[in-house]
Amino acid sequence: MAKASEDGPSSRLKTKDSSGVKRMKKEKTIEYYATDEVPMSQRNIGFFDMIAIWVGANSNNASWYVGGTIAGASFAGAIAVTLIANPIAYLILALIGYMGYKVGTSTMALTRPAFGIKGSALPTLLNTIVFLGWAVVNTFIAVISMSFIFSDLFGWPAYGEPGSSGPMILGIVIMTLLNLAAVSLGRNSVKIVERIGIVLVLILGVWITTVVLQQHSLTDIFAWQPPANLKMPTGVAIDIMAAFSLAWVLGVAEFTRYTPTVKTATVAPLIGALVSLAWFAFVGIISTIGAALTTGVYNPDNSDPSSLVTNLGLGWVALLLIVVACVTTNVVNLMAAGVSVTNVTRKVKPLHAIWLVTIIAGILMLVPLYMTSFLDTFTMFLEYIGMVLSALLGVLVADYFFVKKRKYDVAQFDIVGGKYWYFKGVNLKAVSVWFIGVVFYWFIQNVDFFMTTTGAIYPTILMTAILYTIISRPKLKFAKKKI
Repeated sequence: MAKASEDGPSSRLKTKDSSGVKRMKKEKTIEYYATDEVPMSQRNIGFFDMIAIWVGANSNNASWYVGGTIAGASFAGAIAVTLIANPIAYLILALIGYMGYKVGTSTMALTRPAFGIKGSALPTLLNTIVFLGWAVVNTFIAVISMSFIFSDLFGWPAYGEPGSSGPMILGIVIMTLLNLAAVSLGRNSVKIVERIGIVLVLILGVWITTVVLQQHSLTDIFAWQPPANLKMPTGVAIDIMAAFSLAWVLGVAEFTRYTPTVKTATVAPLIGALVSLAWFAFVGIISTIGAALTTGVYNPDNSDPSSLVTNLGLGWVALLLIVVACVTTNVVNLMAAGVSVTNVTRKVKPLHAIWLVTIIAGILMLVPLYMTSFLDTFTMFLEYIGMVLSALLGVLVADYFFVKKRKYDVAQFDIVGGKYWYFKGVNLKAVSVWFIGVVFYWFIQNVDFFMTTTGAIYPTILMTAILYTIISRPKLKFAKKKI
């Protein structure tokens, strides 16, 4: 297979016609299995497309919603958390993006050298669940928007009103079909969706920002304070934001493996993800506080975009743009979930796996429909992400950059008894450190110092990275002294 290099690739193959003149022949786009090393001739995602993918990924309903969720830390506190937690998360995103570019495989295949060929199945399963969960969260918020559109157009009951289950289920079916259309051609359709979607979601962002700031001055928003019983500690807000941002990290190599340069694999996703999340989280923060100033009641459970847009009186056009924002985000979620499946089995083709997880996500959307509080479900989901992924990321980054010194042998990724086989296919050191990291996260999550300062996620990443590096250091060999 072709090896990733710093040189720009050619997405076209040079051939000669009958006269001997060189001509360029475009190579057919292929969707690769998780463990396949993508050759340079197939690396056709450029710098702008990579920015568009990550702007589309984060200019979404959930980014808005997570901003509204941490508004309980007050405006100043929420902005500070956004500007501290996210740059750290997206630096880690850039590191994993670099790994994807250099090695050429998916993120879950990159767990094989650390966890073992069979051991990588566990993080793969959890990662698939995470991205399915995100697809469900984003799509469910869009379905809420659809219910308000149906209410305006046909007089049907909107989400939260008696009899709204029927319109919500119809919205779930429609969104599932839209998601299927968006991922129908793999990364080619993703590029098309993101190029169109980036324009529409930016229009939505400008519109909402302008309307909110017209209704409420920044002075009033800055001065607002949540009720004492709903005030969110800084550490809790950092964990919520970090869990949200870090969830993308384990899907970035699915796209950077198709990039031609280091800059496209690292700088582009960092810029796209960071700028768009900071902006849309800001929109969520000021919208939620604005709604509290308007109604006199702060209810974080109403921080979903559909409720906020309705409270601001923006109408069904804004709600329709929220639906578009959902689709641009879900193509990333569903691509990552589908490709992850192929890390544990090659019996399903990559594109078919993507279609399969899209249908499964549509079925799972029925779950939050019958939850009492969507905010509680969302927060619980983020806590799960923080617990299992923070420890995993520490091991993954430490293994590539510190233990194996940026040298992975893709040819060994599938070899039973090879260098990544370990004990019956599992690296017990990595699994043990991951387990210790989860316990460590759970323990410090109940310590006031961490919950009022740093949160639990970043200390867990640091601890597991250091611990794994220490126990995985090659044993020093000393020459026997001659007598």
